[in-house]
Amino acid sequence: MKAVYFDVDTQIDFLFPAGALYVPGAEKILDAIARLNRHAAEKNALVVSTMDAHSENDPEFRSWPPHCVAGTWGQLKPAATLLEKRTVLANSPNKIDLLGVRQILLEKQTFDCFTNVNLDALLTNLQAGRYVVYGVVTEICVKLAAFALLKTGKRVELVTDAVRSLNDAAAQEILREFTALGGVLTSTSAILAG
Repeated sequence: MKAVYFDVDTQIDFLFPAGALYVPGAEKILDAIARLNRHAAEKNALVVSTMDAHSENDPEFRSWPPHCVAGTWGQLKPAATLLEKRTVLANSPNKIDLLGVRQILLEKQTFDCFTNVNLDALLTNLQAGRYVVYGVVTEICVKLAAFALLKTGKRVELVTDAVRSLNDAAAQEILREFTALGGVLTSTSAILAG
């Protein structure tokens, strides 16, 4: 079954204590993220790495501190999470050329990766039968990606030891809702063994 891996918002501003919007403990999942991304490449699966790419005066900054401003250090993904054959897919209409690409850096300006105008067409083109989801923040961006992917009717797996939350109680409720809707909880070791 063809798989697409969703590496959600694993950017410096979220993953490290020096980041502008640090998710406590997120640096502890960096190794799992890197291993999952490399595993996907070894299995010839595409990795869609969603990335905030905000403007300096982004409306989101009324609710959250400024973070992941396009072109800044904090907006970058750690080198360990990047694959050699990658391309950036900005949030503007683009022709999608996947020849030789193993990782798409999918830029977005809101919590929901499906606000990138290219994502629906990309998924239609890929015709995956399975999605593997991980990253930050469980109860916000990871939730939106996973729940939207469930609506495709395909198998969606959430890697529970490769996500981090800001609110553990809210995250646990999201996991319950996810499984109630048919989602599958899994682990890094289970994915790597597959």
